[in-house]
Amino acid sequence: MSINKVTLLGHLGKDPDVKTFDNGGVVAQLTLATTKRGFTTKDGRQIPERTEWHNVVLQNGLAKIAQQYVKKGYKLYIEGELRTRSYDDAQGVKRYVTEIVATDMEML
Repeated sequence: MSINKVTLLGHLGKDPDVKTFDNGGVVAQLTLATTKRGFTTKDGRQIPERTEWHNVVLQNGLAKIAQQYVKKGYKLYIEGELRTRSYDDAQGVKRYVTEIVATDMEML
């Protein structure tokens, strides 16, 4: 048995990038920021806050909802799975991208 599940709660870094295809399919790409607060240790050492950026892909119905209602700065709850894909850049170098393909999205 194996599990590939991601749960994120964060803020949208920019408006969704939405693409519509000839066959009626819709894909939206988002960048979601999750931030872990900074703190001070018992010995007085300052630990700064840390922000991670996540690439999120929404398909069809979720993409249409994002296109209509989601804007930069909105707080979102995302559930999905990790996917890694590769492509060759303009110089012919193989690049890898890890994304969260969303299965559920809640606007908060």
